[in-house]
Amino acid sequence: MSSADRIKMEPAWKAALLDQFDAPYMQKLRAFLVEEMKAGQAVYPPGPKYFEAYNVTPLDKVKVVILGQDPYHGPGQAHGMCFSVQPGVRIPPSLLNIYKELEDDLSIPRASHGYLQHWAEQGVLLLNSVLTVRHKSAGSHQGRGWEHFTDRTIQILNEQKQGLVYILWGKYAQQKAQVVDPSKNLILKSVHPSPMAAHRGFFGSKPFSKCNQYLESQGKTPIDWQLPTNV
Repeated sequence: MSSADRIKMEPAWKAALLDQFDAPYMQKLRAFLVEEMKAGQAVYPPGPKYFEAYNVTPLDKVKVVILGQDPYHGPGQAHGMCFSVQPGVRIPPSLLNIYKELEDDLSIPRASHGYLQHWAEQGVLLLNSVLTVRHKSAGSHQGRGWEHFTDRTIQILNEQKQGLVYILWGKYAQQKAQVVDPSKNLILKSVHPSPMAAHRGFFGSKPFSKCNQYLESQGKTPIDWQLPTNV
């Protein structure tokens, strides 16, 4: 049985990424994750949620890509989609700022939760560059191989699709999308929504309305950014 056979991932994504699962970097990454767990380190999100973004947003449904850096590193927060937290978990500061900008941009009231599944189900790929992190240690799994995997994800989107919107908040996300063809897609850039940076250009950037205007210009259904009350 190959490594890919054990991975639960949406079929089109899995087929497109199949060669990555047995690549040398992925073997090293897998060994690293095993060692982390043997050493008693808590790793987030839980294993079945590593590829949640791919499973909730199938390859043929992707219309928008929001790029994050690495998962939230507190207990119970990360569940495989960037900026999103599970129902019942306190809304993190960056997501609060995203909600503030959404309210200013489209007059959508701030949600009472941080669960972004509704966005993902409409074709918003909520992709972190690094898909795991150690408890209370931001950036702890950077440089271990996930970046190769998510780079390839973006390359696949650029090769197979056009008319997408890439929402890139912060320098890290902007560097990540260097392979995206701006002549075939809309690239929206601003500073990161974190409390340390949001006032330097995130607020007032109006990414949600710009995204929907572009999708409509491409003959696509705009995103309903209003999250359901009950989750």
